[in-house]
Amino acid sequence: MNVPSNQHEARLRSEELRSQLNYHNYRYYVLDDPEVADAEYDELMNELRAIEARYPELITPDSPTQKTGAEPLAATFEVVDHKVPLLSLSNCFSDEELQAWYRRAMDRLDTGDARLVSEPKIDGLAMALVYENGQFVQGATRGDGAHGENVTANLRTIASIPKSLTGRVPERFEVRGEVYMSRSGFERMNAAIGDLNIEREREGRKPLPIYANPRNAAAGSVRQKDAQVTAARPLSMFVYQLGWVEGGTRPDSHHETLLWLKELGFPVNPEARLHETLDEAAARIRWWGDQRERIDYDIDGTVLKFDDIDSWASLGAVGREPRWATAFKFPPQQRTTKLRDIAVNVGRTGVLTPFAVLEPVVVGGATVSLATLHNEGDIRRKDIRVGDTVIVQRAGEVIPQVVAPVLSLRTGAEAEFTMPADCPSCGTAVSRDESEAAVYCPNLSCPTQQVRLLEHFASRGAMDIEGLGEKMAYLLFRAGLVRNIADVYDLAPERLAEVEDFRTKDGRLSKVAENLLTGIAKSKSRPLPNVLFALGIRHVGFETARVLGEQFGGLGAIVAADAEALQGVEGIGPVVARSIADWTARAENREVVERLIAAGVDPRMAPKAADEGGPLTGLTLVVTGRLEGMSRSEAEERIRTAGGKVGSAVSKATTALVAGAEAGSKLAKAEQLGVRVIDEETFVRLLAEGPGELFQTV
Repeated sequence: MNVPSNQHEARLRSEELRSQLNYHNYRYYVLDDPEVADAEYDELMNELRAIEARYPELITPDSPTQKTGAEPLAATFEVVDHKVPLLSLSNCFSDEELQAWYRRAMDRLDTGDARLVSEPKIDGLAMALVYENGQFVQGATRGDGAHGENVTANLRTIASIPKSLTGRVPERFEVRGEVYMSRSGFERMNAAIGDLNIEREREGRKPLPIYANPRNAAAGSVRQKDAQVTAARPLSMFVYQLGWVEGGTRPDSHHETLLWLKELGFPVNPEARLHETLDEAAARIRWWGDQRERIDYDIDGTVLKFDDIDSWASLGAVGREPRWATAFKFPPQQRTTKLRDIAVNVGRTGVLTPFAVLEPVVVGGATVSLATLHNEGDIRRKDIRVGDTVIVQRAGEVIPQVVAPVLSLRTGAEAEFTMPADCPSCGTAVSRDESEAAVYCPNLSCPTQQVRLLEHFASRGAMDIEGLGEKMAYLLFRAGLVRNIADVYDLAPERLAEVEDFRTKDGRLSKVAENLLTGIAKSKSRPLPNVLFALGIRHVGFETARVLGEQFGGLGAIVAADAEALQGVEGIGPVVARSIADWTARAENREVVERLIAAGVDPRMAPKAADEGGPLTGLTLVVTGRLEGMSRSEAEERIRTAGGKVGSAVSKATTALVAGAEAGSKLAKAEQLGVRVIDEETFVRLLAEGPGELFQTV
């Protein structure tokens, strides 16, 4: 960052930064309604730190670098004086900054090495709890570090906070921790608020706030005037530190303290780790950077603390930050930017999906200019309007999404969004499926719909036609060679050679065209489940296609089946059965199937064997992540061959989740439900040995 080269410019910029940061502190800590993402706040704070480091004479007592949070709202809650201040943490954003922090501490301690404790840095609300004679008597927010807000009544409604302790405990002591809201709980709560807002809008009432992230939701829930509102919110807490002790002793190390607090009944994060060296701690930080999506709560970094508590006093603090602890911050997953427009995409099943056109912004290390908005109902629930400043999120390498608008920055010029009455691709009047809140184009000949369907038809899990991707699908339609997926099998060398893109300068068929024809020919031997999945019927994934193939044995029989016959198949519910029956009732679709069969795409499948005996009989397994020794589809086929069932989603009926590298939401769901999680090595043993004693040892 550029630091002004003269003191006059530095003074002006530092005053501007202090004003901005104090304003953002007020919105974050007092109103629980920030206008910028954490990363943007950190950028402002780091710029101010750099100026003050170069020009120490510009540091003022009220500088945000010298204090914590914001003053508590005395008008709403009783003000509590913290016996020992609740400090903030310094931040590290690179390995070099982490090593520099450690070296500075080591120089003060005058020792060769020191043990460290790491914990995931939960993005929640810092809290101080006081106990007297084993009874919870007071809970207060961090506030400005010296004074907080008394929210005892609200904290009593959080189940994970113990109200009384057993065993030998100090007469009076304080523990510190983080109140947070799980991602899954946050999504459920926001969805419920969104549904209520639709009703309130109809009644002409003011909408309830939609929270931008779990942290804001947790803070807003704890600081409610009515404790019953707090009780209805999905809040939890992890205790991460002992504050002060009267009338008793405390362990000598931080790690021993965490174990002791756990024995007393406090919820202590099981992910805390003790490290002998900085290199060990740095490896754990890198691990969390890759694995942060596997847990059901938000973390924005990893906290490191020196394990020896005596060293805390020796190291002391600088400004508002202790020298004995720091936070390694991960790349931001949320940023704010301007929503330029809301456009609409037409999918392979004709469903119209809105998406956001954004002013480009870097989120999670990637430049984002487009983001998903899910559907019209989601836009209404979140009250997102064209022209809004919005919070954009890119978590877990998934498609970026618009989380919420920043309502305080609205000017009144923003425009509400409504779905178009006609398909933006073909102009056909759209239809609505009220049961799914979906808007779709009913025209099966819609060009965009057919291009998307062809992409899906040729994809690896479907017909696996090498060389037929997004660009090739568009090229074939643009050249008039393909109108629907059955036309693919009418492509011939002479037809392709008529198009300039498919021939060489001397008029011969290009290598690209030859490879395409080879891929099309190979696809005729694809198994029946892949062909069924390739047709793009709504609600028919690969597993459903496999069940249908086992029951009916061929394409012709499936097309001839009515909804009643389809619903009679185990695992096929009324919604799926009706979707298939509606698809096969369309003359255009039946013609496509007939042409595929005539072209030689007519795979047969033997009925499922009556004897389902095997080492995995009675077990239901779900596979997620990247496996090293086999593909996911191969793993699922081995489960079925061994007599087990393959689940598409984790539920209480799931026996185990097979988790490979880069496992995401399914792993978090399994941990939330207490479903057993096994790695690839255990999975291979399970296939060979069956459950037996194995599940008792993993």
